[in-house]
Amino acid sequence: MQPLLKRITNLLSQVDAAFVRLSIVAKQEKIAVLEGELATSEIWHNPQEAQDKSKQLAAANSAVEPWLVLRAQVADIAELIDMGDDSLLGEFNEQVTALEREFALQRRELLYTGEYDERNAILRLSAGVGGTDAQDWTEMLERMYLRWSEKSGMKTVIIERSVGETAGIKSSVIEVTGPYVYGKLKSEHGVHRLVRLSPYNSDNLRQTSFALVEVLPQIDVPEEVQLDDKDLKIDVYRAGGHGGQSVNTTDSAVRVTHLPTGIVVSIQNERSQLQNRETALKIVRSKLAQLQLEQHAASITDLQAGESANWGSQIRNYVLHPYTMVKDTRTKHEDRDASGVLDGKLDGFIEAYLERPEAA
Repeated sequence: MQPLLKRITNLLSQVDAAFVRLSIVAKQEKIAVLEGELATSEIWHNPQEAQDKSKQLAAANSAVEPWLVLRAQVADIAELIDMGDDSLLGEFNEQVTALEREFALQRRELLYTGEYDERNAILRLSAGVGGTDAQDWTEMLERMYLRWSEKSGMKTVIIERSVGETAGIKSSVIEVTGPYVYGKLKSEHGVHRLVRLSPYNSDNLRQTSFALVEVLPQIDVPEEVQLDDKDLKIDVYRAGGHGGQSVNTTDSAVRVTHLPTGIVVSIQNERSQLQNRETALKIVRSKLAQLQLEQHAASITDLQAGESANWGSQIRNYVLHPYTMVKDTRTKHEDRDASGVLDGKLDGFIEAYLERPEAA
């Protein structure tokens, strides 16, 4: 029984160390504060604020609950083993092995040490040069991230989408919510390159297409990234596209320009002008937070003009012809199952990015 007791005691020590690294106690205190705020009637006078705090509470609970459950299970088994009933040795051994396996899965969260890694994320996909092929490629990436989110237990909402004239999409903005979403998806931030036989070329020639993927930490509390009104240009215009008569006859679409950096966000999500304005401002704050991380700027006022994730060299190549392979240019991680990757098999790329030497 002693070797088993040593294993479970060691596991309990590792779980306690993870509690400290992940600031579980501080998160529990944050949960208590959010629950108290949401229990008051006053907060519901501002539905947007209440919704944002509800999302923060759900994210905090999803990050804390698995660790609380795991620690309770480990502590219970440690107490039973310490009582020394040898007749249950085999059963205890199985339970300890299962808990060690569960800890090995959860300890991946220790890789998420970035400032915004615990946040939800906003994905912004934009087609590059290449016409219909690039727009089709952008839609393939949209599907890839939606499939990854579904398989990972994340929730997604498409908050803006511009469809191509022939096929594919020009752009898509997706809100992804769940535990450590930004920490997981930040590896996708950059230019993605596709090489394949074009289905839109009558000669079936090989075509290279590009799409830009921006991964932004979601900033739900406006006070976190202060915006100066004099730095903003806000235009309203008539929304286009599908959605019924009201979409085409009301000036509900909103374009927000952050003048110092040149960041532009347009939203025409078939909702009210006020809602589109708030959504656009939230994305501007998220883009500024991402740009601040990239430029290592002390504050927003120190930022230099320029888009986050510019059209520089690609971060990942997806080759479907003359062979099949997906290879990350930063980590050198590769996967020959290109169809699997395009169906959402991204965890290998995510983990390779988090575990690269410069991330340590």
